[in-house]
Amino acid sequence: MTDTVTSADKGMLAELRDGLSRAQKELPPKYFYDERGSELFEEITRLPEYYLTRTERALLERWMPAWIGRLRPRTLVELGAGSAEKTRIVLDAIVSAVGSAAYVPVDVSADFLEATALRLSADYPTLEVVPVVADMTAEFALPPGLPGPTLHAFLGSTIGNFAPDDAVALLRGVRGRMRPDDGFLMGVDLRKDPAVIEAAYNDAAGVTAEFNRNMLRVLNAAAGADFDPAAFDHRAFYHPELHRIEMHLVARAPQRVRIPGVGEVRVEAGESIRTEISCKHDRASVEAMLADAGMRLTEWETDAAGLYALLLAAVD
Repeated sequence: MTDTVTSADKGMLAELRDGLSRAQKELPPKYFYDERGSELFEEITRLPEYYLTRTERALLERWMPAWIGRLRPRTLVELGAGSAEKTRIVLDAIVSAVGSAAYVPVDVSADFLEATALRLSADYPTLEVVPVVADMTAEFALPPGLPGPTLHAFLGSTIGNFAPDDAVALLRGVRGRMRPDDGFLMGVDLRKDPAVIEAAYNDAAGVTAEFNRNMLRVLNAAAGADFDPAAFDHRAFYHPELHRIEMHLVARAPQRVRIPGVGEVRVEAGESIRTEISCKHDRASVEAMLADAGMRLTEWETDAAGLYALLLAAVD
């Protein structure tokens, strides 16, 4: 690292200083996602234990033609776009309904986002792809001149990564960018047998464990830290009272981690750093979140087993 600290670096260091000084150490899940982290997550979505992606995909295939046919959006804005593989189902429906359109993928990983934009531009000649590199939890502006109406999308049950108050704050940010005729599409992982949920975060192949430890590699590269990823074990468990899964990195032995601008951080043997929460919802909790954010539920569909929900909301 250089001696000059940018505002982005200052923000990261402030988050690290705050999170690693708490009684329960924690790190923001956005630091999973360098290019390798994004690739690992895409691998997770193909695992047999990880029901979320294939269930959401089936719901998108079932409902997008009808929902898009009614909304007829000319722009799709997607938070946390990643590889946009499932998004192609939405884009297919939009192109079929309205012809030419704009797609605005928003993601924190610039390299991954650029590759996604190039692939989609090649595959959809009538689609204008306008990527936005941004932290979706922070303020950001959409590119000017986008045709309306706009469908704002937040897929992959990523809303679960936010505690209730933070989830409402994020949804208010979405609401603030919506016009009266816009729509909001979201995927939500539902409350169910905890064993089914825990299996999805403790896959037999160990991909989720590698994804979890990758956060430490990201911080080593971005913040100049000296975490030893191999010295931490992956742990994920369901917290029934809070209706959420928690992912942790547990130190195998005492650690002394140095982070320039933060100082030395001690992690004792058996102590954990929480890296992610994933809240599970039901219809009532989703409707309450939307209402607090200034939106109302207009469509709600689940798979036959009640594992997952796809919903549409509008400005209230």
